[in-house]
Amino acid sequence: MSSIAIIKKYYEAFNAKNWEVMLGLLDENVRHDSNQGNSNYGLDHFRSFLKHMDECYDEELRDLTYLASEDGSRLAAEFTVHGTYKNTDGDLPAANGQTYVLPAGAFLEQKGGKITRVTTYYNLEDWLKQVGA
Repeated sequence: MSSIAIIKKYYEAFNAKNWEVMLGLLDENVRHDSNQGNSNYGLDHFRSFLKHMDECYDEELRDLTYLASEDGSRLAAEFTVHGTYKNTDGDLPAANGQTYVLPAGAFLEQKGGKITRVTTYYNLEDWLKQVGA
């Protein structure tokens, strides 16, 4: 599978909420860099992250654009997140079904057909304004 095919399948699975397909595309020691936090490693962490996100947010990614390095080892995606804030996430503002539209981007690495790193960026201040913080 080409690098672009891998990243497309990953984000198609995200939009379909098919977490098992997403997890199947990840290396067992995947590095996950969260927007405002630390790096975490492994499928167990990523599985927990997806569960938490699914509990708090309902998101669809639109306007997806994919890029790959010449050797296919590094990938990028640019997209617009259309979401609903379903349940309060930790110490973030209270959720009451607020909707948001947020530009975002992600950088990934792959080796041997498995994604070894996922780093996602978005403007947290913009999101906070949209959900009424």
